[in-house]
Amino acid sequence: MESQALVHYERDRPRGLFGRLRGAMEKWTLAQGGPELEARLARLIAPQNEYGVDPFGMELEFAKAAIAPALWLYKRYFRVQTHGIEQVPAGRVMLIANHSGQLPLDALMIGLSMLVEAEPPRVARAMVEKWAPTLPFVAPFFARIGQVVGTPQNCRRLLAAGETIMVFPEGVRGLNKTFDKKYQLQEFGIGFMRLALETNTPIVPVGVVGAEEQAPALFDFKAGAKLLRLPALPITLTGVPLPLPVKYHLWFGPPMRFSGTHEDDDTELERKVRDVKSAVHSLLQRGLDSRKGIF
Repeated sequence: MESQALVHYERDRPRGLFGRLRGAMEKWTLAQGGPELEARLARLIAPQNEYGVDPFGMELEFAKAAIAPALWLYKRYFRVQTHGIEQVPAGRVMLIANHSGQLPLDALMIGLSMLVEAEPPRVARAMVEKWAPTLPFVAPFFARIGQVVGTPQNCRRLLAAGETIMVFPEGVRGLNKTFDKKYQLQEFGIGFMRLALETNTPIVPVGVVGAEEQAPALFDFKAGAKLLRLPALPITLTGVPLPLPVKYHLWFGPPMRFSGTHEDDDTELERKVRDVKSAVHSLLQRGLDSRKGIF
């Protein structure tokens, strides 16, 4: 149930300037995607209350308008190519991917691929780190575009509603690793497997090739991270993690379904997680072997 604060905010917030801004963003989005994208966005559905907000705070119309800059990154800057995206099944599914690049642009590109190329088009909900909403302005923006703090309860509710969930089991260990560890998968957590078994959700492994080179980190400034209360503070060649215009390749594998129960002991779950990690690794190797260059 939405909080009263959220309900009052959606009812009372000024519409004029916001409405004009949203209209401009929608025009930019449609100018990039054309009639085909307009038709795909029209097919998106989400549970909403009378103020156009879902139980997690996502406002579908806002999310549609907000994709304009992300779509430019997808089509023009990173020039994303997808491979095997037709294997992503409709309905409830977990996308399990490697994580890298200092900024979570890999999640953004996977999410855009679900909007503009997957069938049916859908909003992919990322399970974000618990510290992310503590950043100024991040929490309300993430909520309105559909991203959710990655607690088991949130994930369970979304899967029960038939949503597409993006999970990065490496977490910040993968996102903030230094360049000497590029394309070396870090340890996968097991929480996603427990939830997949509990909710009978298929898992689609995803290998992201390109993000490793977008902002190569020389070292992790641990003292600065502690001072700023961040999990890591990678220092890149430019000092800040501004992404280079690398070419992204998203490799989607066939769905994986696992038997057993969520009450299995950790040893059994870890065996299943290793199978998923191996599938992601294979997709990465396939992508690395086939790409012709970083840019």
